[in-house]
Amino acid sequence: MKNDDEMEVPALAAETKRAVSCGTLVVNRQGEILLCHVTGTQSWDIPKGVQEQGESTLEAARRELREETGLDVEGDRFEDIGDFDYRRDKRLHLYRVWVADDLKNLQSLSCTSYYPHFHTGKMIPEVDAFRWAGRDDIRRLCWPRMANRLLSIEW
Repeated sequence: MKNDDEMEVPALAAETKRAVSCGTLVVNRQGEILLCHVTGTQSWDIPKGVQEQGESTLEAARRELREETGLDVEGDRFEDIGDFDYRRDKRLHLYRVWVADDLKNLQSLSCTSYYPHFHTGKMIPEVDAFRWAGRDDIRRLCWPRMANRLLSIEW
């Protein structure tokens, strides 16, 4: 009989590879983060999305930031915050980017990532508005899971 160290681990017991959602906390001088309004909902979120095969987490975060806001930020400006539990089927990898006063006018931001509306099939943007939010705003604006994650880290 094999002891515990020699026993084979059944395939089902091995951790299933989970998708990774990569996001960026865009932080201004006031310590607020940029939030994107999720089209068709009442909620706001950070610019983020699922890492594609062959992409690094940084590449995915940069792509998602560019697609959802139009911001094209150089990779060396991204600070790696880390990898976090997020959902049973997904992990969350976060980066932080500091911005100066040149991003006061959020009207210049735009989303170029679209998906078909579930009733009409019409292509609509993933996000349709932008705002700055402080720590006191997060629970009111974001989904509970994201609010808990954002409030558990420094930004």
